[in-house]
Amino acid sequence: MSVRCLDGVSPRLVLRDARGGRVGIDPHVLVRNPQLWFRPDEGARKAAADGSLRCGTTALGGLARRVDRETAHAVFRVSGLE
Repeated sequence: MSVRCLDGVSPRLVLRDARGGRVGIDPHVLVRNPQLWFRPDEGARKAAADGSLRCGTTALGGLARRVDRETAHAVFRVSGLE
């Protein structure tokens, strides 16, 4: 498994499985919908733990921090604390 974050006009998080299949998703979609982030994050953590994640821990860590930060801001906004 590997993960790459492609920057540019249309940024993409590209996930590739052990068989070579791949999928790309706009990171903004994951930031705006943290429930969608749960599955790729869970899978990547499992792959990292069992040693099958070949690359992408830095990209995943950055995106995880961004999702967490935006989720916290949303909670603060809803609760009137921001």
